[in-house]
Amino acid sequence: MFYSAAFQRLFLMALKPHRLPQDTVLQSPAKRVRTMATESSIKDAFANYTDYLNRLNDKRERVVKASRDITINSKKVIFQVHRISKNNKDEVLDKAVKDLASVTEQHVSRLVKELQGTDFWKLRRAYSPGVQEYVEAATLCNFCKNGTLLILDEINATLLPLSDPSLQPLQINILDYLLGLADLTGELMRLAIGRISDGELEYAEKICRFVRDIYRELTLLAPHMDDNTDMKTKMDTMLQSIMKIENACFSVHVRGSEYVQLPGSSDPSYLLLGMPDREI
Repeated sequence: MFYSAAFQRLFLMALKPHRLPQDTVLQSPAKRVRTMATESSIKDAFANYTDYLNRLNDKRERVVKASRDITINSKKVIFQVHRISKNNKDEVLDKAVKDLASVTEQHVSRLVKELQGTDFWKLRRAYSPGVQEYVEAATLCNFCKNGTLLILDEINATLLPLSDPSLQPLQINILDYLLGLADLTGELMRLAIGRISDGELEYAEKICRFVRDIYRELTLLAPHMDDNTDMKTKMDTMLQSIMKIENACFSVHVRGSEYVQLPGSSDPSYLLLGMPDREI
């Protein structure tokens, strides 16, 4: 009985079909062709993705290099403006304007050629620092020369001749313009302190009013900006700059009675005794 039951189980197991290993399953010719075609299309797609990413990375490196050059040379323009004094104002500003034009033609033009006709928002983080520094230099030169604010449309108008007319031109966006404008107030604070030390108190008070106007307008605008993290930090720095200018002008008025005109000097800037009060 025991042996008969064992043989019966072996007989039933022999009747069950045995599955071949997966590797040995035969494919039809049509299915094999479809598999090869699918693998080839996937390889081609990923090869295109690789080429696109490589070109984008190469362009980003060139854009970063151009932005770095714009930043360095724009700072040189700002340093040139800070050499201004009562005796060399026109000479210093003329050289600063020429240097700014050189930055536009040699360095900003490289950035325009790289980004024109493309979706330049993808690379904004790569070139934004250079554009902000360029805006800061351009607005500083314009204020010192004309006493007015250089608006965004005027800056973008200077970039149009650098672009190919058949392609979409690179235009500085409003966010980078406002961030550069916020940095301008720090340079104006340094300029105002220098003018006070040179005896040009009225010019320093003019700078103070101008910086106040910028701060007031940006205070209303900053809460509505989408990406306002950088602007919040710059607003705090801007308020500190205003306070420094106000304190410097106020100190001259309050402590003016401690100073008298130098013997033999006919320069009215040294005559602080009895100086009439000015609205700061």
